[in-house]
Order: sequence, then C-alpha cells, then structure tokens
Amino acid sequence: MARIFLDTNLFIDAVHRKPEKRILESLLGHIPYISTLSFHIYYYTCKIRIPDENSLAQKKKFQIIDFTDKILTQAMEGPTTDLEDNIQLHSAVEAECDIFLTNDTKLLKMKFFGKVQIKNSP
Repeated sequence: MARIFLDTNLFIDAVHRKPEKRILESLLGHIPYISTLSFHIYYYTCKIRIPDENSLAQKKKFQIIDFTDKILTQAMEGPTTDLEDNIQLHSAVEAECDIFLTNDTKLLKMKFFGKVQIKNSP
C-alpha cells in the first residue's frame, strides 16, 4: 500500500472534471493525500459556493496535509520557480508519500523529489 499524493491538477480531475470513479479506482489499495491548498484552488477555479455537500463528501476520500509555515518557507526556496508546484512537492515530502501523481510535464521530468517518486499513474 503506497502513500500517493495527488497534485492539484489530478485532484480536480478526480473530483470534478473526469469520471471520478476511474481516477479513484486507480488508487484502490493506496492512501491518497492532497494539500489543503488543492481545495482552495479547486473552489476558486471551479467557482464553487459553500456550503457544498459534494465537496464535503469528496474531502473524506483523502488525507489532507496542512499548509504550514515550514512548507511555505521550503517552497519559497525551490525546487522549481513555481510556488504552487513547490508547495505541492513539499507537502508530499511532509506526508512521507511514496508517489507524487501529476500531469505536469515539467514536474514529471524531475522523476524524484527527495524520496518521493514523481509519476503520472500509480
């Protein structure tokens, strides 16, 4: 059983854009993680108003990593020039995840961040 962190793009695909069942089924037997920042981006991007019962139900399917001062400070130092990407990467490390799932080609080229393997499928 792997600890799998979903980058914001895959998280939004899983709960909003693509058939949720397909993405979440690929994570069966694993523990899915996301950053609190991913929910903020999801609500903002998809213009979701609160309260939203669907989002509350979706939240229960994931382990949520708190956005801390430590993560922000580390993210402001790298490894990329994109703060949001860095926050996601450092959140995965903080959660001791095994895999970081993303569709971001720039991040996929990194292959690893610390001990976290960067992939586009589990």
